[in-house]
Amino acid sequence: MKLFPTTFPAPIIPTADSAPALRWGIIAPGGIAATFAEAVHTHTAQKFVAVASRSLERAQEFANTWGIANAYGSYDELLANPDVDVVYIAAQQHVHRDLALQAIAAGKHILVEKPFAMNGTEAREIVAAARAAGVFAMEAMWTRYLPQTSVITQLIADGALGEIQLVTADHGQNMPEGHRVRSLESGGGALLDLGIYPIAFASQILGAPTAIHNVGSLIETGVDAQSLLTLSYAGAAQAQLNTTLLARTPITASVAGTDALLQIGGPFFTPSRLTLSKPGFSGESIHWADESGISGHMGLSYQATALAGFVAEGRTESPVHSLDETIAILDTIDSARWQLGYRFQPEQ
Repeated sequence: MKLFPTTFPAPIIPTADSAPALRWGIIAPGGIAATFAEAVHTHTAQKFVAVASRSLERAQEFANTWGIANAYGSYDELLANPDVDVVYIAAQQHVHRDLALQAIAAGKHILVEKPFAMNGTEAREIVAAARAAGVFAMEAMWTRYLPQTSVITQLIADGALGEIQLVTADHGQNMPEGHRVRSLESGGGALLDLGIYPIAFASQILGAPTAIHNVGSLIETGVDAQSLLTLSYAGAAQAQLNTTLLARTPITASVAGTDALLQIGGPFFTPSRLTLSKPGFSGESIHWADESGISGHMGLSYQATALAGFVAEGRTESPVHSLDETIAILDTIDSARWQLGYRFQPEQ
């Protein structure tokens, strides 16, 4: 048994000025795009130079809010702008593939809001196109770039938890009637919008599962309402994950190893706090809290700085959340959806 640590490792994250400022364009200036723009504007050196919407008025309003020089009433106009280095695709997931392929064809690097695509098949199309074009492509799985993720990664690499046996995570929100997450046409459902966070967390710790078992239900629109997932891995390790669009849940996570238990406070996918406890029912604990001053969804800023650094290094994908892993996570979601009878039309 490894000696129980008395302190947490310091997070290793790039500073805002450690990466060159790329010139960003935003496609689909909705709610998440506004949050991303605020986070990037406040906490990074990155620069927005263009925004595009299907409505020029909406694009211009967004541009005025964030001091963006170019507003377009079509996506093609933004993609034709030679001053745009990277495109943040913030549209709903049912159009992610088409927009990503258009941006890649225009020679742009892409950051695609999660989920990267509707399913593993679409993700493979995007990845193949990006690799063929030699452009950078990344899913906006922003949790991977938070300080706490660096701490967790170091703890596991140092063997502080021993042999990992169980990962748990949940994400539930009460989504009102009419919300896009309830829409079949928009590719909604709890798994793709909410459950992707617990599934990605388990993937970060344990990799791709060898078996997937899901128990859950659908709502009247045909999308998945809630799921209780058990994922199995080589050896004895398992993940127990749940998601729902019907109610708020604690949104916490944990990693249980033979030598220690690591708990991540809720919401676990945002800047949070960690508790590491010795094995045993009343084992002593040490605590860590994110003291960066960047809280909540302002943590979206970290992924923008990370992407700029990766591009400067000549990379075409993230070394901490690879395109192959992005595909594997969507494959897991596909299996979980199909077990509930939720399939998109091309999957029939």
